[in-house]
Amino acid sequence: MPVRIAIIDDKASNRNILKDKLLRDGGFVVCLTASDGQEFLDKMKCLPDNQLPDVALMDLEMPNMDGVDAIAIASCLYPQVKYVVLTIFDNEDKIFKAIKAGAHGYLLKEESSESITEMLHQMLENSIGPISPGIAYKILQLVQKNELRLPQQNQPRPTDFFDLTQREKEILQLLIDGLLYKEIGARLDISTNTAKKHVMNIYQKLHVNSRAQALHLAYEKGLL
Repeated sequence: MPVRIAIIDDKASNRNILKDKLLRDGGFVVCLTASDGQEFLDKMKCLPDNQLPDVALMDLEMPNMDGVDAIAIASCLYPQVKYVVLTIFDNEDKIFKAIKAGAHGYLLKEESSESITEMLHQMLENSIGPISPGIAYKILQLVQKNELRLPQQNQPRPTDFFDLTQREKEILQLLIDGLLYKEIGARLDISTNTAKKHVMNIYQKLHVNSRAQALHLAYEKGLL
């Protein structure tokens, strides 16, 4: 059975070139393409579980939502998908941010189509996270020089991209406590419809469709 692939890149030419490379291998089928992380998450919500991609190839620098944020959210909502960065960037800050967000591998676009497809096959067969030789060499150098480090603590917290207001955090906590719309409204002295609107806004910001998904994401990402 062909491996289902999602391609996320803000340039249509890059998406088409990569799609052609994968299809020439014969072992892949491209089931989803998106121009940024937001579009990727929106399209993922529309797919049934049995049609989700096996692998998402994610660019980093994109408008609306970049690759790191998209991986951080999607790896929690769709943990069965393997997220592989495919980018031109090889600086250590981007490497570690992507890995910390949940990336299974980090490949450079300069790799040949044969190298990319071979490393993806190895990842699926042996659970070996694909890393371009240039990236592996950079990490090895950092280890040898004792310069391996995570991003500085003054960087934005991983949960900042959800952008929940204080009131939305209150309502999320009440959802976790099991309260219904009417009960949330009574607790906060707002109407049931207003409570429902707040909950819908929370779902939209968290990129989820249900209370169960919202609670799972809240626990996984430490939103509260």
